[in-house]
Amino acid sequence: MKIASLVARYLLGFIFLVFGLNGFLHFIPTPPPPGVAGDFMIVLFESHYLVIIFLLQLIPAVLLLINRFVPLALVLLGPVIVNIVCFHALMAPAGLPMALFVTALWVLVAYGVRSAFARLLQVRASETA
Repeated sequence: MKIASLVARYLLGFIFLVFGLNGFLHFIPTPPPPGVAGDFMIVLFESHYLVIIFLLQLIPAVLLLINRFVPLALVLLGPVIVNIVCFHALMAPAGLPMALFVTALWVLVAYGVRSAFARLLQVRASETA
């Protein structure tokens, strides 16, 4: 399981590094998807909201690849992945398999560092003085 988590960490980091860099450098040509998904992407692009999203992909990707602050990287990528899955599930279903693959990678990496999340998953909060 340790090897699977390691491979998943590198794959997840590489995927988000490529797509985060693509947001700034535009080396993968991507026309807007048709319909409401395209309208949504145009609004995100014109409002410069995607700059934040691409930064939230790039920074955790680098952290995953250099194996530093992996739990923090997962926490930053979690909401991004949820939005990617929702976007593809509701507006552009052609990308859903890749979104689910990325989700599975995230789960494998999170399982590898599950001890970092142990206190978050307690039923009751322990009070400290």
